[in-house]
Amino acid sequence: MKLSRRIWLKLSSAFAWTGPAALAQAEDATATTAAPIDPAKPFGDEFKQLDSLAVGNWWEKKPKGKNIPPSLIVPRNEVVAFVVYTQANGVLKMTAQLFPLKPDEARVARLEVQKDGEWTEIAREEVLFPGWSAHFRVEDWDGTKTVPYRVRHGNDAMFEGTIRRDPVDKNEIVVANMSCNSSRTTGERHEIVENLLHQDPDLLFFAGDQTYRHTEHTAGWIEFGLQFRDVLKDRPTICTPDDHDVGQPNLWGENGRLSTLAGNADGGFMYPAEYVNMVQRQQSWHLPDSPDPATIERGITVYFTSMKVGGVDFCILEDRKFKSGPAGKIPQMGPRPDHINDPKYDPASIDLPGLVLLGERQLKFLKDWGQDWSDVDMKCVLSQTAFCGAVHMHGSETGRLLADLDCNGWPQTGRRKALEEIRRAKAIHLCGDQHLSVVVKHGIDHFGDGPFGFTSPALVNTIYGRWWHPEDEKPGPNPVPDSPLPWTGDFKDGLGNKISMMAYANPPNIKDEKQRADGYGLVRFNKQSQQVTLECWPRFSDAKKGNSEQFPGWPITVAVADYDGRKPVGFLPELRFPEGTNPVVQVVHDNTGDVLYTQRIHGTSFRPPVYAEGTHTVQLGQTQINETTLASLAITEDATPIEVAFA
Repeated sequence: MKLSRRIWLKLSSAFAWTGPAALAQAEDATATTAAPIDPAKPFGDEFKQLDSLAVGNWWEKKPKGKNIPPSLIVPRNEVVAFVVYTQANGVLKMTAQLFPLKPDEARVARLEVQKDGEWTEIAREEVLFPGWSAHFRVEDWDGTKTVPYRVRHGNDAMFEGTIRRDPVDKNEIVVANMSCNSSRTTGERHEIVENLLHQDPDLLFFAGDQTYRHTEHTAGWIEFGLQFRDVLKDRPTICTPDDHDVGQPNLWGENGRLSTLAGNADGGFMYPAEYVNMVQRQQSWHLPDSPDPATIERGITVYFTSMKVGGVDFCILEDRKFKSGPAGKIPQMGPRPDHINDPKYDPASIDLPGLVLLGERQLKFLKDWGQDWSDVDMKCVLSQTAFCGAVHMHGSETGRLLADLDCNGWPQTGRRKALEEIRRAKAIHLCGDQHLSVVVKHGIDHFGDGPFGFTSPALVNTIYGRWWHPEDEKPGPNPVPDSPLPWTGDFKDGLGNKISMMAYANPPNIKDEKQRADGYGLVRFNKQSQQVTLECWPRFSDAKKGNSEQFPGWPITVAVADYDGRKPVGFLPELRFPEGTNPVVQVVHDNTGDVLYTQRIHGTSFRPPVYAEGTHTVQLGQTQINETTLASLAITEDATPIEVAFA
């Protein structure tokens, strides 16, 4: 039985539609499968506290306590709160977040764009409940043009912005890396927004914890949008919800199971799937369609996907969604299942068979993404948290913790698999969550043989302070030359993972708003030089004054050539290319079939390094790797180059 459009729109409030597969799933349903939604308690009697400020007679409710969110009662010509969007692969996806609507107000939002000076309506969609969001999908979008837009509701409400063209002609693509926007500090974020407007990033990445309102996501999400809408409205935005966004203190998603343990270390989500899906719909529906959109347990949706901006390809991971919870799987060796304080514990003892980090679905996606270089110059992986525990002090300057299982440093085998794929893709990793900004060079087998990782500082760091503070207060081997920071160099985290600390931004005084190490990251991808510059800006800095305003130890420039830090056992023959071809090169070890790396070469020559004896196959192409094959190449010191021609 086919669903009518009316029923389809109603059901869409319970699903985050991500593409044809999701639509097919809905079409197989019938009208009788959708239970009536109580407008006062859309998540049921047991969870009547969820989103309570935005449901029922919301206009009669007044928030209680400290640090209350902005009022949801606004003049009716201001009910369109803000917009987030992406445009990729010829598809524009846009989410308009509205303030709650009154019973007599139309549940329809309209998208208009300006063409030749005239406004034209191109889409209209239902405002979904719960959540009060409207979602526009426009096919055959021309990404080469910058287009003014406005979202309208009724006769008077309107929100305007600009859909930016894809900046493929720019040599430098700039990304803002942000996370952890404390709800304990209410009001504007004007000091950050003013800096961002000056720095004019091409892409915004919010890694998680956009709000800490927990049970009041719609109110918290609107609060976040009001704080950042002046920068959101004119550029593409990636939002990935994290634990606090879905109302949890921590999150090990465990493929969507129900979590019942206080602290959620048993794994899973503690609130109904409908609430989790609402959060994900509001924050992440506008991302490009997932290549693998099948739901997980309890019908919870997924959003992992990829997106290209200006020739930089971003892999968007859900590193919390499939991860195993520690409770009941490993012995408790601290005050709670995810904190280890026993100095006698063996890190290898908690890396048990069957434990999951990214999960097989995401690992396959990550591997496939790493080998797809169509219209791509550089690659970057985005996730919620770091692939290590680069923290010593938790909560206070004296709160030393040996190991924290909430980071992606555990399980270690899962970390290894993820970092190997990131290394194969010649990608850098950006994330947030940790409330402590660091730049590390990961080690997989040896120090420095893995990719770089940049963790952003907390935008507003009132929730949980963290510090990098080695117990012996000494630098590690191979410290960063001339660094103003005393504790750089090679270290092992509490999980036994090798990391090389390049920079960290400890808070001098967590009680002083100006000394909490609040801030954000800025990442500059230079396509011509194949270098990436990592910047770290304090919340109250003035970007107009230049780099002296950054945290000590930044900026840091790293090269794609150094992403893979393994020591070569030798080199294959030099490859020479015609001027301007800038080919994609993939190197495969013949005996094992392992892909060593795939990368785009800017220049007219490249001598591939290899990391094991034996012959290798090199695949090349101007667009993809399968255009030319050079088989059974051996390590050589012969200076005779191979001339590679492309059709």
